[in-house]
Amino acid sequence: MNQQLTFAPADDGLWEQYDQLATRAYGHPIRDITHLREHADLQVVVRSGRVVAGGLGLLVDQFFGGAPVPSACLGDGCVAPEERGDHLAADMAAERLRPLTERGAVISTITTSSTGYARRLGWEAPTGVLAWAVATDELKRSFTDTDFEVEHGLTEEAEALQRDLARQWNGPVHRPPWWNRWKHDKTNLTTYCFARPGHRTSGLLSLTTKRHERHGMNLAVHDFWATSQPTAAAMLAFLGRHNTRARIIAFRRGALPPYPTLLHGLRHHRTTAEAWHPWMLRILDIPAAIRLRGWPNDLTAAVPVEIENETGEWCRWMLHIKAGTAEIVPTHVEGQVTFTRGQLAVWYAGGYRSTISARMAGVHAGSEKALAALVLSTAQFEPWLPDHF
Repeated sequence: MNQQLTFAPADDGLWEQYDQLATRAYGHPIRDITHLREHADLQVVVRSGRVVAGGLGLLVDQFFGGAPVPSACLGDGCVAPEERGDHLAADMAAERLRPLTERGAVISTITTSSTGYARRLGWEAPTGVLAWAVATDELKRSFTDTDFEVEHGLTEEAEALQRDLARQWNGPVHRPPWWNRWKHDKTNLTTYCFARPGHRTSGLLSLTTKRHERHGMNLAVHDFWATSQPTAAAMLAFLGRHNTRARIIAFRRGALPPYPTLLHGLRHHRTTAEAWHPWMLRILDIPAAIRLRGWPNDLTAAVPVEIENETGEWCRWMLHIKAGTAEIVPTHVEGQVTFTRGQLAVWYAGGYRSTISARMAGVHAGSEKALAALVLSTAQFEPWLPDHF
């Protein structure tokens, strides 16, 4: 294979070629290549007129610290089986990021089972990702439906609710106007809204159903957004009312928020949790990512840090946090805390919930006080990415 490789944005013909390649590489059709065509950027690698690698990229905002941060979300990437083993995926990642960074992306998120290769390129997983399954009868016995009313269909009020709740976590996508339509069309979602009589919508639940091979149906939850514990309990009670048709309620990977409503509500904890490959974050532009992120209003700190760059060198920075804003500037002061590129991404996402977890992840700190201040600065919200791309 001595023919020259060419990296290029995909035109109509290359887009169709990539669709065929992805089907061959994954072993099944990738529907997003069709569904996201008008919204995604597609970069490909061509050898002798044939597409041999490529991947989609979306420029969307993700919430961190309550603020939207422009992100390059990469998905549906692949390399032809006959081309694997020559580090083409790493070169392709750089080409996929380039047009998105030119349009303003300062961070990047991917979901991949090839965590080792992604880690070498600067991505790291802020948190584990689980898919949950619980018997419908257990939900019915454990959660009672109080005075909540249920409305079928996605409303503008429910979309606004989802955006507001997404700000309370580190990672969710600030869904653009086309996002929900894409998800509903692709997976045939059924959506329900929850509210107490005379009150605004306080819960949003989206699910898919598929006929069971013997009886009833398989039910999978895709969206689970609630403003309070009573709302979440009412939504779980509603799912329990599907017990005549669905034996198990499955929560798609990452769909169930990491709060303890299910854990504390079940009479018998007969659940199944399945670990999935995680979402991984990379900081592309350190000063811009720090400036655009949200920060605690009541925290004031100045911490010298050292951060590994893409060539493996260590650069000294001074991080200033005050009154809900922050900036990071080059300095000659020796760092009190050192971050690899991956550790920086985990800290940015609030993945270190304590100084112990940071140190056990390999973060080096000469000052416990400085490390505690850094952990506190991003741990206001927990990392959670329920969106798939």
